[in-house]
Amino acid sequence: EDVEAGPQLPAVARAAPGSYGGALLPGEGDAMAAYVQAGKRIPRRGEVGLTSEQIENFETLGYIMSGSRHSRMNAIRIRKENQVYTAEEKAALAMIDFEEKQKKESQVMAEMHKLVQQNLSKAQGPPS
Repeated sequence: EDVEAGPQLPAVARAAPGSYGGALLPGEGDAMAAYVQAGKRIPRRGEVGLTSEQIENFETLGYIMSGSRHSRMNAIRIRKENQVYTAEEKAALAMIDFEEKQKKESQVMAEMHKLVQQNLSKAQGPPS
């Protein structure tokens, strides 16, 4: 059996489309969220079409990507990215809370079932 030890990753939790805040253009939050959900770096202006690995290679070679130069543009990009990350984190936390409630409910149901079985066996008495 290939059973992994330790905690399991939760099922993919995604924020509702379009629920990333008001400062984003239509579809912009969804596009950014796709990168976040895939575990990739969100591309900046001038980087679209390149993979995360290619961008990192260019930056390690000393190239300054176009989105890194302007402090105001950088601040806006960071704010937008944070909106997307926050929405994704909220969705993930909601999924974890839901799973914890399910576990707790199933535990309570198991205890109730056990109690009912005990009471039924007492009511029937010892077999004759």
